[in-house]
Amino acid sequence: MKSVNGNEIIQVFESWSPKKYACMPNDPIGLAIGTLNKPVTKVLVTLDVTNEVVDEAIDNGCELIIAHHPPIFMKLSNLRTDNPKGALYEKCLKNDIAVYAAHTNLDVAPGGVNDLLADALQLENRKILEVSFEEKMMKLAVFVPVDDADALRDVLAKAGAGRLGHYEACSYTLEGKGRFRATEGADPAVGEIGELHIEEEEKVEVVFPQSMKNKILKAMLNNHPYEEPAYDLFTMDVDTNKQGLGRIGKLKQPMTLREFAQFVKVQLDVPCLRAVGPLEGVVQKVAVVGGDGNKYIRAAKFAGADVFVTGDIGFHMAQDAEVEGLSIIDPGHHVEKVMIKGVAEKMASLCADQKLPVEFIQSKINTEPFQFI
Repeated sequence: MKSVNGNEIIQVFESWSPKKYACMPNDPIGLAIGTLNKPVTKVLVTLDVTNEVVDEAIDNGCELIIAHHPPIFMKLSNLRTDNPKGALYEKCLKNDIAVYAAHTNLDVAPGGVNDLLADALQLENRKILEVSFEEKMMKLAVFVPVDDADALRDVLAKAGAGRLGHYEACSYTLEGKGRFRATEGADPAVGEIGELHIEEEEKVEVVFPQSMKNKILKAMLNNHPYEEPAYDLFTMDVDTNKQGLGRIGKLKQPMTLREFAQFVKVQLDVPCLRAVGPLEGVVQKVAVVGGDGNKYIRAAKFAGADVFVTGDIGFHMAQDAEVEGLSIIDPGHHVEKVMIKGVAEKMASLCADQKLPVEFIQSKINTEPFQFI
């Protein structure tokens, strides 16, 4: 059986939830403990990294933990093993368990924490609540012999160029004549050394996100028949690949705030929650942000939400929301546990597609620090 390197697994993960999506300054994402340069057969997926979770990883023979909350959130001034945190890091190192954290990048990623919460709440026609990432669109215009144009278009499409919304392999072609004279030392695909050559060519144009520039150029240069391809590259005044925090959508049917609160308790598997707003008032448009959503109250109100589902709401923020007519349901921070099942299943599918034999185990440890009495 093929041995899978930890770096391969994280490359797959970051193809889905790249670090560039992180939207918190100095978010401590990425490899936090240990090394990825080793064989990995089992990965434990968890919300938090606690002593009990590390023991669970050891018991299951896991070489890697993927967590949502970084185990090292603040910079360390020392690494002492005679305190609880230091002892936790020591346990990981002694058992050769690497820990990788995906925090706000996983919140933002399509299919990540906020989409998983919106799925649980059965929100329809959802949109991003607040855009936190976007990039410019670029255009490649390359001149190629007519007989080679279809093959090059196919290569560029497979590399990811020409994707517009729900369409792929989009391109534009203009026919014309290319002229050039090969000089001594050249190895021309067409024409003779020292003679002016005229070639029937097509100008092939494709667009792609700026982050794909190197990949698209490499695909073009490696598959172009000319020794020295002629091409133009433009940065367009068009934004693409918009991603962001939070989701907003509609419930299938309106509910009272009281009914919706009960629905949230069941769907997000919490024993209790806090509610702000008239309990008999009707809600249908719902905004949701995993974790601490205090600073997104205004965005939820501006987007037209009837109710905002998020955690860690402060007293005065709740009062301000109530005055502005925005209801709030606070089920706590720990509802982000939806990422355990979501990430494990997503990664199992992605790795299976790439024929990487690795098992993803869902942590069964409850890391909720609060007890409800």
